[in-house]
Amino acid sequence: MNIPHKPPGYTSVSPYLVVDGADSTIAFLVEVFGAEKLRRVATDSGKVMHAEVRIDDTVLMLTDAFPPAWSAVPSHVHVYVKDVDATYGRAIAAGAAPVQAPVKRGDENKRGAAKDAGGTTWWISTKVE
Repeated sequence: MNIPHKPPGYTSVSPYLVVDGADSTIAFLVEVFGAEKLRRVATDSGKVMHAEVRIDDTVLMLTDAFPPAWSAVPSHVHVYVKDVDATYGRAIAAGAAPVQAPVKRGDENKRGAAKDAGGTTWWISTKVE
């Protein structure tokens, strides 16, 4: 029997975020990036033990922090979107702190960044050439 090594629709690499407030991060991702909720496994107390969302073609995995073994880790994630300005605006409206307004620099991308309440900096980019 030939069993695939990964679930259908998953890429080989998935970012895994350990954050304070995983449910808030998931709500942020739905609002800003149109993420699709795939899975949520909770502890008896309701904290997120494991969750998955899909943004475009990528599955992002996340969990609440469970110190001392699993402390929250500030992370940076880069996401290509169709409209960097609109997505950056949604991120700020959803409560993210501005890091860099979208700007085109030395490559073909217009890129901006915003940091969400869970500590992740989202680098948002659109190829503009």
